[in-house]
Amino acid sequence: MPGPPGYGPPGYGPPGYGPPPHGPPGRPPVRPPYPQQYRYVPMRPPPRRSAGGTIAGILGALTSAAVIAILGATFLVGQGGATTNRPPISSGGGGGGSAREQAVGSKLYETGAPAPVNCRVPGIQPSSASMRQFMNVLSDCLDNSWSQQFRKAGIRFDEPDRVFWDQPGRSPCGTYPAPGASAFYCPANDTMYVGVRHVVETSGGEPLSNWAVFARVIAHEYGHHVQNRAGILLYGNRLMDTGDIDRRNEASRRIELQAQCFAGAFLGTERVTLPMTQDQFNAMIRDVRGRGDERLPPEKRDHGSGRHYAGWVVAGYEGRRLAVCNTWTVPSSKVS
Repeated sequence: MPGPPGYGPPGYGPPGYGPPPHGPPGRPPVRPPYPQQYRYVPMRPPPRRSAGGTIAGILGALTSAAVIAILGATFLVGQGGATTNRPPISSGGGGGGSAREQAVGSKLYETGAPAPVNCRVPGIQPSSASMRQFMNVLSDCLDNSWSQQFRKAGIRFDEPDRVFWDQPGRSPCGTYPAPGASAFYCPANDTMYVGVRHVVETSGGEPLSNWAVFARVIAHEYGHHVQNRAGILLYGNRLMDTGDIDRRNEASRRIELQAQCFAGAFLGTERVTLPMTQDQFNAMIRDVRGRGDERLPPEKRDHGSGRHYAGWVVAGYEGRRLAVCNTWTVPSSKVS
């Protein structure tokens, strides 16, 4: 019997999760069996950017301008009002109320911006030990940040376990590594799984200096744990329990895009001690935009278009308030 599904970005998850890779420039997309290895190829020539010495955390206005140039201003319109007119939530927090209330009206959305935990990560060197240290330090920061946020919401929170592998293994959600699968979250045992070498290999040769590309992966998987502990995954899974493939895929996209937004909110909150140059920020946005599934057949579009897969990271990064990450109240056009 196959294990329960894992959750992760396209090209990272266990079998059955993620679109095919885009393949090298000038060649048609490669479509091996799921999961596939991801290689980033821009869908269009990337826009020109200013010189890469600008710190995004300091010059937020410049970052916003670059984001709008990449994504278009229309995506962010209305995000701040995403949680208006939602149903009341149970006083039981993450453990009370219906599954829908826990997702649509989660108390997490009421907690405002995460408090900075002054996260500082080491530089990544070309070794498994260095990447593992980077992942562990970043995960410690995520533990601290999300623990505080759940306390503010009055919801019990247990930190996820971590398996940062460099040897094959097995989880309740499947074996690893599968071809191209470098990271996933398994709700069956509340554990993040990330390959310390595979996360680089599946990035299409991204320079290690562009640390935000790899940090976003960890923060995304952690976002799935947040959803799990808050009861949001329960609601999403119930919506996915349908024979209607379009409805199932839309529920999956709302799950994945919210994890993107949670990742962006964390990185945006920590922008003082985790500063990004403009080039590093742009690399992260290009990477997530390249992971969109708009070129897949409709029945396999379960993660979101490149524009939305990047746009929800930006919504969290710029908005930081968790209210902007409520993907359950926005229209279908925002999670296509």
